[in-house]
Amino acid sequence: MALKILLISVICLLVNIPMGRMRERCKKFSLAWFVWVHASIPLIVALRIGLHLHWIAIPINIASAVLGQLLGGLPEKQKRRAASPAA
Repeated sequence: MALKILLISVICLLVNIPMGRMRERCKKFSLAWFVWVHASIPLIVALRIGLHLHWIAIPINIASAVLGQLLGGLPEKQKRRAASPAA
């Protein structure tokens, strides 16, 4: 069971890295932003159901997905900071 949870968590992380990058390129709270934030949910739910994971895996998978979003958005955020004039 723990190996399945770890596998799904790694998939959540890896799938959300490019989505976090795309999210960071969109205007915050726009339709595109919401799409990129939530696009991986159907895949994650399907994998969780397909592997018959216990409900306790849900918060672990959500944390992995959020971490992937943050890691993916980090380079875009750094580019934007570097391009803006120093105050």
